[in-house]
Amino acid sequence: MTQGNRGPANPKPDTGKDYSKYFDFSGAKIVKEENGKTTYRIKGRDITINAMPSYKDEKKRGKEEIRVHYEKAVPEELRTLGRGKKYLIYTYGCQMNEHDTEVMRGLFEEMGFAPTTERTEADVILLNTCAVRENAEDKVFGELGHLKSLKLEKPELILGVCGCMSQEAAVVGRIMQKHAYVDLIFGTHNIHRLPHLLQEAYFGKEMVVEVWSKEGDIIENLPKKREGLRAWVNIMYGCDKFCTYCIVPYTRGKERSRLPEDVIAEVRELARQGFKEITLLGQNVNAYGKDFTDRNYRFADLMDDIRKIDIPRVRFTTSHPRDFDDRLIEVLAKGGNLVEHIHLPVQSGSSEILKRMSRKYSREHFLDLVRRIREAIPNVVLTTDIIVGFPGETEEQFEETLSLVREAKFASAFTFIYSPREGTPAAEMEDNVPYEVKQKRLERLNALIAELSLESNLQLKGQTVEVLVEGVSKNNPNVLSGRTRSNKLIHFEGPQEWIGQFVKVKVTAPQTWYIRGEAADVPVQAALSHGA
Repeated sequence: MTQGNRGPANPKPDTGKDYSKYFDFSGAKIVKEENGKTTYRIKGRDITINAMPSYKDEKKRGKEEIRVHYEKAVPEELRTLGRGKKYLIYTYGCQMNEHDTEVMRGLFEEMGFAPTTERTEADVILLNTCAVRENAEDKVFGELGHLKSLKLEKPELILGVCGCMSQEAAVVGRIMQKHAYVDLIFGTHNIHRLPHLLQEAYFGKEMVVEVWSKEGDIIENLPKKREGLRAWVNIMYGCDKFCTYCIVPYTRGKERSRLPEDVIAEVRELARQGFKEITLLGQNVNAYGKDFTDRNYRFADLMDDIRKIDIPRVRFTTSHPRDFDDRLIEVLAKGGNLVEHIHLPVQSGSSEILKRMSRKYSREHFLDLVRRIREAIPNVVLTTDIIVGFPGETEEQFEETLSLVREAKFASAFTFIYSPREGTPAAEMEDNVPYEVKQKRLERLNALIAELSLESNLQLKGQTVEVLVEGVSKNNPNVLSGRTRSNKLIHFEGPQEWIGQFVKVKVTAPQTWYIRGEAADVPVQAALSHGA
């Protein structure tokens, strides 16, 4: 095993833990206990527990160093496991989940599986889940209900649940109790174990549960199956901020950064393959490098190095205002392939609510950061995330959010009604804002965002902008769809041969959520196709 110089062995399951407390089955019987695994029989189904999630363990942030593994995730003996079989992955949630799906696609195809979009053809179906909001979980459990009939028709189908929901003890317990036809449950820290877990599910003929609560390692050299013109590049994992409403520090673990040489090598390879745009990913991307003990190298340094690589566009998400320093602003102001779009989640415009959220910055701090960014990058386009109806939010505090949005002049925003997540501190707070009030506040906020979005788009009228053509419009095959450097959606007429190319487009009719334009020139390069 080749390792970096950063820490401990793989986490071991806590074999002394009474896993039966996670599911209240009076009829559960222990079938066997060996090698740290326990097999239960529940309602006629054998369930092997390799490791179970624990909120208590997920909250721990040890001082142990992080180990980097470079070995292959698919051993030789499992490279034919999927021969003649097909897989299908349904992905919910954020870009990190999308990236995890790319890794799982790569693992499946190294095992010999072929992709399919038809669930009736699939031999393995995975639901890669999100736990950030309650409606995301509702969608997954609804989908599991739909898949039950398919599983009954096709008993040999392997049905799995992975991703952030799997890191929640209550969710795993519910699946075992209400959806015993699921074959496989694994978490965000052990995606690289998919080949071995599939092998167990196939040959053991029992539900396999392996969810590590204590992560610590970084697994390099994982295969990735990327599609399209843009690539996600994960530069770090986890989050240490512990905002009171957020489940992510529990489901994704502590902050741990990939080594810069590994990130830069991946970006260079993507440039060689012809990708036109990359997005650097992290739950708190601008905290990158803070966990390094052997070097002084931070996110701004990484961006400055990637700026020199020949790839047309570089984005990043998601950043935390507390970690957005002047050095990063200075590097982003250099431009080039570093685009002038910054996603900067504020969550609330009230200092009191921000304090209750444990965001660790004030309204004044945030607006000062916006001012410094706009001074350095005059053409910057800012977008954000906002939660309305947080426990205790008054009308005056909501008005503070509206006034901050106006002052910051966000071009768009992801807006949400507060949703309590079990295991977070906010879930214990009195949720005393009536739902009808939350809905009306969301409507008012969205109306303001629409007003500001149109105002931002109107500033481009008559200008010629660079557009990366991503595909055709859903409503008209003669209309192409793409994004500007500042991530604005633009539609214009042109041949499908332009997909994958940069086109100069003159803005003719700005709308609220997208822009209409017309091609100002004809690209000379042929479109590139990618595979990774």
